[in-house]
Amino acid sequence: EGNIMRNQTPLVIFAFLLFSWIPFAVLAQPPMPTAVSPQVSTTHCQPLPAATGNTTSVATVAELENAVNTAVSGETILIADGIYNLNGVYLRIDVPNVTLRSASGNREAVILDGNYITTEIIQVVASNVTVADVTLREAYNHPIHVMTTDAGNTLNTLIYNVHIIDPGEQAIKINPAADGTYPDDGVIACSHIELTDAGRPFIRNNCYTGGIDAHQAEGWVIRDNLIEGFWCSNGLSEHGIHLWRGCRDTLVERNTLRENARGIGFGLAESGDARTYTDNPCPSANAGYVDHYGGIIRNNFVFASDAGLFSSEYGFDCGICLWQACGAQIFNNTVASTQAPFSSIEWRFDNTDIELRNNLVSHNLRDRGGTAVLSHNLQNAPLSLFVDGANGNLHLMSTAFAAIDQGLTLPQVTDDVDGDARPYGPAPDLGADELDAPPFEPTNWVYLPLIYSD
Repeated sequence: EGNIMRNQTPLVIFAFLLFSWIPFAVLAQPPMPTAVSPQVSTTHCQPLPAATGNTTSVATVAELENAVNTAVSGETILIADGIYNLNGVYLRIDVPNVTLRSASGNREAVILDGNYITTEIIQVVASNVTVADVTLREAYNHPIHVMTTDAGNTLNTLIYNVHIIDPGEQAIKINPAADGTYPDDGVIACSHIELTDAGRPFIRNNCYTGGIDAHQAEGWVIRDNLIEGFWCSNGLSEHGIHLWRGCRDTLVERNTLRENARGIGFGLAESGDARTYTDNPCPSANAGYVDHYGGIIRNNFVFASDAGLFSSEYGFDCGICLWQACGAQIFNNTVASTQAPFSSIEWRFDNTDIELRNNLVSHNLRDRGGTAVLSHNLQNAPLSLFVDGANGNLHLMSTAFAAIDQGLTLPQVTDDVDGDARPYGPAPDLGADELDAPPFEPTNWVYLPLIYSD
């Protein structure tokens, strides 16, 4: 009997400790952050595969400039960690199938600094070019400029895991530069684009700046980015994400836009010189002017709270803006602000013809003369629906009954802003966030006796 007790005693103590610890292990939950992190979901932002084939390593501005100027198709240029003060040097990639990236994969460890002297840090004028894993700072004009030449179209640009800080004009400019050629089918993903208080005084020409600005471009995907800070005390910035002059079939998804005068825009002008298409993608326009054709804007967070933005000349103008946009689908977005914008979402001009479904906005949906099919949208939503609405965490509270399971099932929307599948419940939630299953919280614990036998 004594031997049995000696064998049982450690197990009894272990069992007591185990069952005492389990409730804390199961029930304790990490605190929810109270502000949107500049990091994006790892689900859709995995590191790019390691470089293979022909590689060139560089560690000085001179080596970097020479590597770009002598690059051959299929080459990867690997930049060593460090700060590269370009001071007028710019990098023009005019050979197809070239990759420019940091050797470490850490975008914050490789900084290409224009010091407001270099006009454009990287020019992409060839197809199948990748720019990844670097920081670009203080270009006088555009940190990245994707354009065409007389040689033909510029296709399949990939801009991935790039941090752009304080551009002098638009951070990423995309446009044709030769008649009959177009910059199509690019991707901008998993990047952070920002204008800071330190950089704002360097903006010129009545606030001629913005995040992404594309003209006459078809088939671009802009996803999983954080874009913030594009506003001026005087003048009106372009949007955080803006495609116009006949852009087509753009996909804008899972982005977070914070403190921008205008968030996401399809179209801008009522008339002008825009790209047209032989298949007549907007018959309802009767050959009239269209500034953006088709496209989907889904699962985006747009937020504004900055007192400086609201007190600026134009304030928070619009969260999502559709001007002469024909065929666009605006599904499951959340637009929230701590003060009233001019419009949370607006549609303007005669040839605008859009679908607006499952959106969640803290203020208004504004018809400015376009045509829209609306369903399952919630206006004037209180910030209390969100985890921390005052600071921009726009994930839904479990008590957000006005939004939870209130949406329409749409084949175009199968996940949410975090990449989580939807719907979780009987119907999708409104807005960009689908409330996940709550953590399992067991109750009525039953402690069973531990039985031991040799």
